[in-house]
Amino acid sequence: MTLTELLVAIALLSTTLAATLTALEQGQRAYALGAARVEAQQNGRIALERLAREIRNGGAGGVGFDAISVAERERVVLHVDHDGDGRADARGETITWRLAGTVLRRDDGGGAQPIVDGVRSLVLEYRDAAGRSTTIPGEVRTVVITLTTVGAGGAGAMTLTTQTRLRAR
Repeated sequence: MTLTELLVAIALLSTTLAATLTALEQGQRAYALGAARVEAQQNGRIALERLAREIRNGGAGGVGFDAISVAERERVVLHVDHDGDGRADARGETITWRLAGTVLRRDDGGGAQPIVDGVRSLVLEYRDAAGRSTTIPGEVRTVVITLTTVGAGGAGAMTLTTQTRLRAR
């Protein structure tokens, strides 16, 4: 085997190895993007379901208070009578959901706990009994929730929307 043949063999091997490593890197990137998308979807679905369930139960157990006291675009304050005393003033009976930066947080009196990170936007639309848009908390009967989450590194944006009606009102 001559030096020329050895150099040609090394060049061919290097080219083949470079192509293989490039394909492997692209595969790893595709996998990471898919994993980020799945995580964003799962976290968004869980948060959306929990928020919708708590809105649906707003006002339960009492009639002397409004189910919702704050009805803002990125924040809602709910009241529920868990202990059956007709009021919603005990710990855990006032629940605040709000978007703080990219973190959706829930506070039931023990401090705002993070529910899901990577939230691009949270839009809460409030409707009265006739289905008209309202910003008056006492008139709210239905809430349309739109949550957009983004996976790690900005990958896998996912927008989820649901509409929920307050049962107790």
